[in-house]
Amino acid sequence: MRNPLAAHPVWKQLLVLVVGLPVVVTLAVLAFAWPAARVQPREVPIGVVGAGPSEAQLAGRLAGGGAFDLHLYPDEVAARRAIGERDVYGAFVLGQSRLDVLEASAASPVVAQLLTGVAQNVAAESGGAGDALTVRVSDVVPLSTADAKGTVLSASLLPLTICSIIVASAIGLAVRLRPAWRQVVALVSVSAVAGAGVFLVAQTWLGALPHDGFATWASLALVILAISSATAGLIALFGTAGFALAAAVMVFVGNPFSAVTSAPEMLPGAVDRIGQWLPPGAGANLLRSSAYFDGNGASGHLAVLLTWAVLGVTAIVVGHHAPIRFAASPLRDAPGAVTDARARHEAPVHALNVGDGLVARQLSAPRLFRRT
Repeated sequence: MRNPLAAHPVWKQLLVLVVGLPVVVTLAVLAFAWPAARVQPREVPIGVVGAGPSEAQLAGRLAGGGAFDLHLYPDEVAARRAIGERDVYGAFVLGQSRLDVLEASAASPVVAQLLTGVAQNVAAESGGAGDALTVRVSDVVPLSTADAKGTVLSASLLPLTICSIIVASAIGLAVRLRPAWRQVVALVSVSAVAGAGVFLVAQTWLGALPHDGFATWASLALVILAISSATAGLIALFGTAGFALAAAVMVFVGNPFSAVTSAPEMLPGAVDRIGQWLPPGAGANLLRSSAYFDGNGASGHLAVLLTWAVLGVTAIVVGHHAPIRFAASPLRDAPGAVTDARARHEAPVHALNVGDGLVARQLSAPRLFRRT
């Protein structure tokens, strides 16, 4: 593969490296650090049970500042159902002298801690006003006891993303399977087997994905397929430049914007939506739905992953059939590849010793030319 900097003087090459690489490093740190530094509640969907004066006062207090998007429910049963269906992250139930907090640590441990803190603050303020409340916390959808803080899922997303990109590069750049259908079959097969391996580690060994093993395995396989097929599609269209683009989007945008350590509503601005439109964010939430919520709330994330997978496969097919594209030119970038158009159309000439003479044979010609 030709080095685009090789034609320039050494000082220009050094200038590009000295300026370009630090910019890349700075942007990578910014992409990961900025969302983490700006985590705070922004219209997090929360339920409030009851419609009496006390509940209305509590709702007004919670609605201040735009931290929560409040949903009113007639009773605790309805609130618990909404939490199980992933409509809200939790709910407050106000009683005579007690404030119950219904939370779901499986949806977001950070939001669960936030709700507990808010309830304790409300109880402290009511105590100062002479009407003390006691706080009781109930985890409606808890995390596995083997992964009580949810660290396995959050720690697994980055290596899962990186390894999916490596899968695509191995199939599209290293092995360079041809034609397109072989590459697609390889991607699907590797994703299915790798998903099974990740599930065995995460559940059998670490106990972090306790429910519905088949759906969880399928979710893991789909996450790997969505990332790897999108990467392979970009490689088929643009070669190594496509690989670099996929790595930048999936690793340096998709992972820090995924909200896997908090919740999409805890991230700033449009970051929450961007993160859920990319496979890492959609995959993390799909895994939560399949492993803890019986598939509730999974449809949107499933649609995102399927869309990326279909677009990736389409790009692979297009790249393998368009002659101007990378994948349709298997000799490009290969060691010793012929790049001159005239030389490419000339037939090779072989010299053979025959007796005391030399016979020159041109393979593309129907006759032999003898030297006299």
